[in-house]
Amino acid sequence: MALYAIGDLHLSLSVDKPMDIFGEAWVQHEEKIKESWLAQVSEEDMVLIPGDISWATTFEDAKVDLAWIDALPGTKVLLRGNHDYWWTSLKRMNEAFPNMVFIQNNFYEYKTHIICGTRGWICPTKQNFDAHDEKIYKRELIRLKLSLDSAKKATDKPILVITHYPPTNDSFEPSGFTEIYESYGVEKVIYGHLHTEVSFKCGLQGEHGGVDYHLVSSDYVQFQLQKILD
Repeated sequence: MALYAIGDLHLSLSVDKPMDIFGEAWVQHEEKIKESWLAQVSEEDMVLIPGDISWATTFEDAKVDLAWIDALPGTKVLLRGNHDYWWTSLKRMNEAFPNMVFIQNNFYEYKTHIICGTRGWICPTKQNFDAHDEKIYKRELIRLKLSLDSAKKATDKPILVITHYPPTNDSFEPSGFTEIYESYGVEKVIYGHLHTEVSFKCGLQGEHGGVDYHLVSSDYVQFQLQKILD
């Protein structure tokens, strides 16, 4: 049983939102993802999807994209991204897709690890961080702690975190997120959100403060699923 990850699928099977307007790499990108998925993932494996899953704005429209994911092999763990406006209550999503896992203030127990997470938000900078940003930033820190605390009470297994936003600002300054990851002894953090070569350079990667960070935006990983754990 292996653990894979890929973020920012940006599926649009039920809405008119072609991704190829963002460059040639995005032409039929969903077919590239599917090909990689089928080549690597078995039914016993798990795939983490840290946000920006569907361009749909309603859950009914998103069902087409979610069904596309559901039909692929393995257990899927999904997290909300900043473009996932369709995201609804856990009850409604779980009832519609009982074989997929939706992370929201909760956790999921993997074979050897616990998977926690929250969407995250942009981290404080000297510029372009206002009172609205601060409010959401602090709320996301609380949600992250809720997920981690619930996991800690249930088991002492090592923790993986999936989050949509990067854990720091583009200057790689410590944030409330990195402080929480380090204080809770999180082993790995998997995130997406960043696009374009310039943005990719702003994503914290590798080991920092004892935490291993992975950027898995689909265009960054060239639409290939990334193995996180064997």
